Amino acid sequence: MIEYATLLVETLPEGPVLCRINRPEKRNALNRTMTNEIRALLETLASQDPAPTIIFAGNDKSFVSGADIFELRQRRKADALEKINAGLFYEIETFPSPTIAAIQGWALGGGCELAMACDLRVLGKSARIGQPEVSLGIIPGAGGCFRLPELVGIGKAREMIYTGMILDAAEAMRIGWANQLVEDAAVIATATGLATTIMGNSAIAVRHAKKLINEGRSFDRKATMELEAQSQAILFEHPDKYQRMTDFLEKRKRQTHSQ
Repeated sequence: MIEYATLLVETLPEGPVLCRINRPEKRNALNRTMTNEIRALLETLASQDPAPTIIFAGNDKSFVSGADIFELRQRRKADALEKINAGLFYEIETFPSPTIAAIQGWALGGGCELAMACDLRVLGKSARIGQPEVSLGIIPGAGGCFRLPELVGIGKAREMIYTGMILDAAEAMRIGWANQLVEDAAVIATATGLATTIMGNSAIAVRHAKKLINEGRSFDRKATMELEAQSQAILFEHPDKYQRMTDFLEKRKRQTHSQ
């Protein structure tokens, strides 16, 4: 793997790639260097066939505490229109394979938005999440205003965004923001278990399922049904489908004969 200034990247023995955000002196605040490096990592991994599941994590104090305020303060209109963070999070959302956020400590602002761009979220009990941007005179401008309502409902999303409230892990889990809540020491292992299970399934089927889930939000029901049928048609002709179903039937046949 390439060496990065703000990331620690390793391929785990089980197959997933663990990407640790590594700016501890800045509580893992998201800056331009980091966005560029995550983009480069995504491009490298997307070129693999199949692309591995990625686990994004921080340290025991912070997942990503937010965007780097020193850098953010200098950004102007052109920077907003460039969609620096929003573009990165869209790339995470549309990465061919599922992505998982493994969260301990702070996941605020851009950190909360990064986690929501991932397919799944595992919280440690120390996790704290929120979108406090309005206290700084801006909005959650990297997907928070549309991904948060999808996860927690529009009423709760409005409350969180308008007040800038910060939720503990138990409350974040209760409102549906996360998929699992575990002890801090089990966060990476739990995320790795999820990733390993995903990678044990048909990579092409998972890729099509993810694409349909993402694209289905933008179309009416009839158009979504058509997209679904097209994906299923591709999968019905794929050798992986035939092999997996053959293996399943042969295994069931062996079990029946042994009884």
